[in-house]
Amino acid sequence: MAEKKNVSVKVYNMAGEEISKMNLSAAVFGIEPHQQAMFDAVQVEQANQRQATAKTKVRHEVSGGGKKPWRQKGTGRARSGSSRSPIWVGGGTVFGPVGDQNFTISQNKKEHKLALKSALSLKTKDGLLVVDEIKFDEKKTKNFVNFLEALKVGGKALIVIDEITENIFASARNVGYAKVVTPDNVSVVDLLNVDNLVLSQASAKAIEEALK
Repeated sequence: MAEKKNVSVKVYNMAGEEISKMNLSAAVFGIEPHQQAMFDAVQVEQANQRQATAKTKVRHEVSGGGKKPWRQKGTGRARSGSSRSPIWVGGGTVFGPVGDQNFTISQNKKEHKLALKSALSLKTKDGLLVVDEIKFDEKKTKNFVNFLEALKVGGKALIVIDEITENIFASARNVGYAKVVTPDNVSVVDLLNVDNLVLSQASAKAIEEALK
């Protein structure tokens, strides 16, 4: 059986009307999804967004404790030099996070491309919408919502366009269930976290060229 070279998808206008069809490379939008590559890509992205803000105080950073709690001998208790000792309640912490932890991990380019192709292929099977051109003449959230409703977009949506104009940015910023990005900022996490992927024709071609 010959391997498919292209995936045929419908192309809509902003009113939600089907106006044509276009072929997308099966090598990008029609592969068998690689679960491990996608899992690794998600791990990398989430780990690299993690902030090392956890910090505990070591013994010398805890305030107080300058005075010896009791005299060295004669009390019957174990000797103690400071109430800020790690063995005391309220004392310093031993081996706690110090605030400079590095959680960064990486994924090689070949595997990252495979992960993106896998996530795109999943969306092509269920949730991909291609629009001939996405543009707005004014800054209105209502226009952006109407656009999504015309395409019958339900749930979360990732809209990928070749250029984010001021009108598009202002129209989309208050729509919490939709995210607008350019082709070079599409991430595996975003693709897996949405119900619908909306591509302009230009952005679809740009993604295809970048991942071939």
